[in-house]
Amino acid sequence: MPTYNKLVRDRIPHIITSQGKGCRTRILDPEEYKQELRTKLREEAEEYFEAAKDKDALEELADMLEVIRALAEVHGANVAELDKLRADKAEARGGFQERVFLIDVNEA
Repeated sequence: MPTYNKLVRDRIPHIITSQGKGCRTRILDPEEYKQELRTKLREEAEEYFEAAKDKDALEELADMLEVIRALAEVHGANVAELDKLRADKAEARGGFQERVFLIDVNEA
């Protein structure tokens, strides 16, 4: 029997049992949940960097967005508040659409 010991999406246990398999789960306390979300974000980012095709990369980005939404809630914000923070930073500092690559800064 494989052991996973990792945070999974809410419907995964149901999907497993609907296939005639059994599984054991537990509900994480808030601090464990926060830590496991951070671990999950790192895992999804690694999978993104390993993706060889655009479709696979987009799947991993979608997974990362789901984890980021959950992390925003853990940190006391909803998705709208997180997006407002993103928009405010983009207005103040710009986005990444112009592909600017900073080489160096002359301090003199």
